Amino acid sequence: MRTYLWVWLIFLLAFYGTWLLLVAGYGYWPEARENWPMALAMALGSYAAGSTPMGGGTVGFPVLVLLFDTPASLGRDFSFAVQSIGMVSASIFILCRRQPLAWSMLRGSMLGALIGTPLGILLVAPLIPELWIKLVFAVIWGSFGILHLYRLGEITAHSESAGLCPRRDFRVGLALGVLAGAFAAAVTGVGIDMVVYAALVLLCRVDLKVAIPTSVVIMAFTSLIGVAVKTLVGDWQAQVFGNWLAAAPVVALGAPLGVYIVGLIGRRPTLLVVAVLCVVQFVWTCIAEWDALGSIGLLGTLVAAGVGLLGLEWLRRLGLQLATSGAAVRKASSMREELSGAA
Repeated sequence: MRTYLWVWLIFLLAFYGTWLLLVAGYGYWPEARENWPMALAMALGSYAAGSTPMGGGTVGFPVLVLLFDTPASLGRDFSFAVQSIGMVSASIFILCRRQPLAWSMLRGSMLGALIGTPLGILLVAPLIPELWIKLVFAVIWGSFGILHLYRLGEITAHSESAGLCPRRDFRVGLALGVLAGAFAAAVTGVGIDMVVYAALVLLCRVDLKVAIPTSVVIMAFTSLIGVAVKTLVGDWQAQVFGNWLAAAPVVALGAPLGVYIVGLIGRRPTLLVVAVLCVVQFVWTCIAEWDALGSIGLLGTLVAAGVGLLGLEWLRRLGLQLATSGAAVRKASSMREELSGAA
């Protein structure tokens, strides 16, 4: 199969040329050097971005917010900025290699993100307190990690190349794109990739080799929307640029490298490690925010994670029912064809 990796190489040349112009020509090297810890953290984050259904911001957000104790809004803005390089680079790499994607759901979710993300950035995110941004992130990824810890075997066994009902998948993707764009990505900078991935593997029972690249592409697209909207309204946190300068040259290669390496070692061990990290960051957030949460707040956070997990389990059961009914319909159709041929 013919590939077009030269397109990806042109993207890399254009990016690194621009980055060198910024740090050497315009004198921004001190800002990049000052934020070197973020570059180190995103070496792991970019690998996760390319090899799992989790954007690079999944690592960048907790590093900035939990480890460096910066505002949650900075973590969200940095997620958009760094993913606009790392996830876009990985997406171009995926498309150039002509990897299979779940196109029906991807098209629907892209249209939904185009609607929901700007609305969420402009109308929803400004209303969400900093603490809630941290908790939304922790709950979404915590429930996601728990699900993978005990359903990993089943999830990695799926073999469908795409959803069996393209029209339904488009509508599901459209609805998820609007909702996840407005209430997950716009608030935390990540999340729409996980939501679309969950629908693909739990509802449509799609192979991870298709579901994960699809999640990478939708997060890249959403990040570009986030960057465009924030740039147009001038709503960037001041520290984002320095962290971006340090991390961008790492993620531009790290995310595509994750796409490539995971094809050699398999997705199961990578997903297992990332699932553990998701649970750890949830526990870390609860401990770090104990004074602000109190007993009632902590209980509410745990209940929210439980509700999220129940929602994912409901989606899984619905997927099983649809798969069973679809198999019965295909079997009946096959029997009718055999009877007609015999007659």
